[in-house]
Amino acid sequence: RLYQVSFTMQPCNEGSEPLTLYLVGDFSAPAEFFVTLGVFSFLYSMAALVLYLRFHSLYTENTKLPFTDFCVTVCFAFFWLVAAAAWGKGLSDVKAATRPSTLISAIAACQDSGVECKAITTPAMGLANISVVR
Repeated sequence: RLYQVSFTMQPCNEGSEPLTLYLVGDFSAPAEFFVTLGVFSFLYSMAALVLYLRFHSLYTENTKLPFTDFCVTVCFAFFWLVAAAAWGKGLSDVKAATRPSTLISAIAACQDSGVECKAITTPAMGLANISVVR
């Protein structure tokens, strides 16, 4: 939800008030899908582990239970692939929206002739990149 993030731009003219600008974009849906699927996968893994260890005889006697477990696991694997791809796309959109050149081009004062705007720092995206690789 980048639209909730604000930053202050120092005025070009002395005596002017600083401008508060907001980022553009809402890329929370892919991240929420990725995290929700991870939580459900964890809960299903714990339930399956309890079933395997505690009710082993029920699992071995019932022929439909292993097949159902297999089908659910395949579904989780497919949705995990989809969620990782969605989060990867969402992260690339976040990177594009927070790129310093994109932010500078959105500031009207930087478009005036004779005005030079430059970024002091760049966003660190290392941990976010790692979250997609997992």
